Amino acid sequence: MADPTDSTAAPVNVLLPHGDHTLQVTVEGPEGALPIILMPSSQRDASDYDECAAFLAAAGHRVLRPWPRGMGASNGPIEGVTLTTFVDDAVFALQQLGGARPAIWLGHAFGHYVARVADLTQAQWVRGVVVAAAAAHTFPGNATKTLAIASDPRRPEAERLAALREGFFAPGNDPRPWLLGWYPHAQTPYRSSAAGALPEKAAWWPVAHAPILDLQAADDPWRPPQTRNELRDVLGNDKVTVQLIEGASHALPCEQPRAVAQAVIDWIRTLPA
Repeated sequence: MADPTDSTAAPVNVLLPHGDHTLQVTVEGPEGALPIILMPSSQRDASDYDECAAFLAAAGHRVLRPWPRGMGASNGPIEGVTLTTFVDDAVFALQQLGGARPAIWLGHAFGHYVARVADLTQAQWVRGVVVAAAAAHTFPGNATKTLAIASDPRRPEAERLAALREGFFAPGNDPRPWLLGWYPHAQTPYRSSAAGALPEKAAWWPVAHAPILDLQAADDPWRPPQTRNELRDVLGNDKVTVQLIEGASHALPCEQPRAVAQAVIDWIRTLPA
């Protein structure tokens, strides 16, 4: 893999006026290269991808990280946002900074909802979709409890660390960095029916225009082993590639950034020209 300290990988933050708000986009990698859009998980921002993005950019890709509204310097209304809102913001970033060409959309956990909806509603901007640590179609009920505890800075640190170990980090991986980086003010919008369920899952789950890399973490309680092939069973072997990454849980891109980047790079090479 290319050296992420290469100068082509140096990130730059760009502020884009967009309608009634401003969108912060972290950009790295050479202009004109195949763009990769990275969408973060629920209540977390684009910095979760710092290491992963550096590897992707050093490998020669144009990496774009739109910061969700209310995070970083991205502003604008967050009440009533939908998955389509996030897609529209990311497409705008792609048009302005990604050479106005179809991209690889990599979505981590909640971010994979955005990537899949982009493929549903704006397929002309999607070359391929990577779902990283995507939850199962129906995930265990206690998983959302660990999210509620881990993301709440008012709770005792020990309680939050226990939730992070249970729901997000594989044994031996340090969950302490994830005590930070949460946006409590975004909890209600992200967990509302609008943010996560419009369009509803039934509309996009069984539909795929672009190829999909289903990148799973071996120790992810949000994706039990019996669900490993559920996406491929619905969409077909010719559409979905399943790859398992060891030593990771639901915080996959932070736990194994090099492995995630390498899996994406290798998969891109298999895509039709």
